[in-house]
Amino acid sequence: MGVEGTLEYISDLLSSMKKKKKKKQTQTVALKIRMDCEGCARKVKKVLSGVKGAKYVDVDLKQQKATVTGNVEPKKVLAAAQTTKKKVELWPYVPYNLVANPYVAQAYDKKAPPNHVRKVPDTANITETTVDDRYSNMFSDENPNACSIM
Repeated sequence: MGVEGTLEYISDLLSSMKKKKKKKQTQTVALKIRMDCEGCARKVKKVLSGVKGAKYVDVDLKQQKATVTGNVEPKKVLAAAQTTKKKVELWPYVPYNLVANPYVAQAYDKKAPPNHVRKVPDTANITETTVDDRYSNMFSDENPNACSIM
């Protein structure tokens, strides 16, 4: 294999790399859609099944949730779901054990499924005020003026 053979090999290698298309990865997109009846659920399932690349569509009427699995983009799935004229948003809930502070005001939602809270950024923390410090010091063992009842 001479210089010509090496150059031919490199040329073939580069041309084969250009021909390969980047394959989309399989994604799962979950949506919260307001559905009232089985007819609404069928309509949503039909529309979401028509999205290019969708392989599997699951609609849960009780949780108001639609899940699309396949080679799909979340923006396209959301746009297709909005054509049904229903209130649609990306699934906002996560299991409560995945959130750092699941009991902050932003995370708690009465409409959330069991054992789920709203997904909030990690910057949402529980903040203590000076009033809280005053009450905690009132019963502290290190405070000589603390309550003696305890």
